[in-house]
Amino acid sequence: MPIRVLPDELVDQIAAGEVIERPASVVKELVENALDAGATRIEIEVEHGGIVLIRVRDDGRGIEAGELAISLARHATSKITSLTDLESVTTLGFRGEALPSIGSVSRLTISSRPASAPHAAQISVECGTAAAVRPAAHPYGTTVEVRDLFFNVPARRKFLRSDATELGHIVRLVERLVLSRFDVSLRLRHGGRILIDAPAVAAAHAEAERLAQVMGADFAAATLAVREAAGPVLLSGWAGLPTRSRAQPDQQFWFVNGRSVRDRLLMNAVRLGYRDVLYHGRHAAYVLYLTLDPKLVDVNAHPAKLEVRFRESRQIHDFVFRSLERALAATRPAASATPAAALAANDPDSGAPLGTASLYSDVDGSAGTLPLYEPHAGLSEMPATGVRESARAQELRVTDDYPLGHALAQLHGAYILAQSREGLILVDMHAAHERVLYERMKSERTAGVVPAQQLLTPLSLALKAHELAAVLEQREEWQAAGFDIDALSTTHLVLRRVPAVLGSADVPRIVAALLQDLALDGGTHHLESAADRFLGTLACRSAIHANRRLTLPEMNALLRQMEATERTNQCNHGRPTWTRLTLLQLDQLFLRGR
Repeated sequence: MPIRVLPDELVDQIAAGEVIERPASVVKELVENALDAGATRIEIEVEHGGIVLIRVRDDGRGIEAGELAISLARHATSKITSLTDLESVTTLGFRGEALPSIGSVSRLTISSRPASAPHAAQISVECGTAAAVRPAAHPYGTTVEVRDLFFNVPARRKFLRSDATELGHIVRLVERLVLSRFDVSLRLRHGGRILIDAPAVAAAHAEAERLAQVMGADFAAATLAVREAAGPVLLSGWAGLPTRSRAQPDQQFWFVNGRSVRDRLLMNAVRLGYRDVLYHGRHAAYVLYLTLDPKLVDVNAHPAKLEVRFRESRQIHDFVFRSLERALAATRPAASATPAAALAANDPDSGAPLGTASLYSDVDGSAGTLPLYEPHAGLSEMPATGVRESARAQELRVTDDYPLGHALAQLHGAYILAQSREGLILVDMHAAHERVLYERMKSERTAGVVPAQQLLTPLSLALKAHELAAVLEQREEWQAAGFDIDALSTTHLVLRRVPAVLGSADVPRIVAALLQDLALDGGTHHLESAADRFLGTLACRSAIHANRRLTLPEMNALLRQMEATERTNQCNHGRPTWTRLTLLQLDQLFLRGR
């Protein structure tokens, strides 16, 4: 077959295949054109999932009658005029491909009236062939009507899904648009039903109402506001608390200079930011906006403009990652904070367990009573267990302004009960101590000073040859945590020094459990780096476990450490560490005041 130039009609349909994938693609292009035209109110109407009809009305600047025909020509646009403009695009559209592509695979009608025109004008297109421009009755703005999508391309038409599926794609697209521009009213109709109605908002409380339309009513109360700037780059938005996580990544929204994108670099930066507080298999919920100089980002990387390229991708990645990490580090107990456990209990999708007994290897499942004091080995950096509080110290000091209050007792060997100004505090002592230890270990490693103690008698552990080889490959992680390890033989590991945080604990048991855990969770742990995974596992195994009886000084010491530790609302696995029952909730339980 000889080389030949393709006819214009075939070229248009090939181009349409890149830009117009399904009805949702048409809605996206038309709404973005309306936003670029300065619209403040946009109405979208679809029938049969957008296959039979898509109609988009806006109150934007409109199109002059003399430019209607030109607007349907390929690569005709008012948004860029030179290569310099292309290098710093500030509009959502700029290619000049949307309208001609849509017109080549549908029956297209455009009606528009600029504010300066005495009347509106209209043009119709079918299979890429445009009719003459004619006068029309229309208010200021533009209406684009698309009928019978892909009617002339049967091969494309049969690849469309059911009406319900195509409508679902349109709804999700409009939800992204709702989150991208709070200053624009958006309404979506399907047949006679209004599916989305989002009036323009300006006040902060109104933003929460619009967020609730897309993310759910509980999202605003379970988020951290993010606002970080570095030079020409600004990161803002809302990051969901770890206990607001999802089983699917269906509530993750990124906007770059107002454009909705699905960028792997940005999504990976968020994932790393959550790595210390989100357990395996869960996905964070967030709405984040990245604003930067248009010259620093290339939006001309994908026909549908869903992907972008950053000129300084590494710096952008680190900026987003560090900003979220700092925001999440502030998730610690506060008097006004909503406890992580309370949020998890209200979210059936959170995956957070209702009971945490399964976290402890020592729990036997039997019911118990409040434990009596028994002498035992000291807990690292907590008061000596042999010292009892005086009668004065045991009085409830609710006047002290501590978010977690003062310890009252220990429940079933697993929970600490404390009283605060607001009511009753319940703390999962293992989960809380695990986070405290992990954050302290990380700080010591970063500072390069890890307290360690030399063993009077080196500890020898028997391992299989391949297990010993795997441990020696991780020698750097062991040494960074305060261990001194070596191979005594091909099947024996020797430890000469251990971290001081282990104190007088059962070192052989902890090390054996650490070896087992590291062998099992190498590819599935929530922490990213090998060093963090090692410290996280060590903290988990070193933390106090169920049925370990604590004195009131020890319990109070743990509460104070929680209040001063970053990310302490969740343990290293992302599970909640504490919850609160307010006085009002307690009164309601017992019908007080009725």
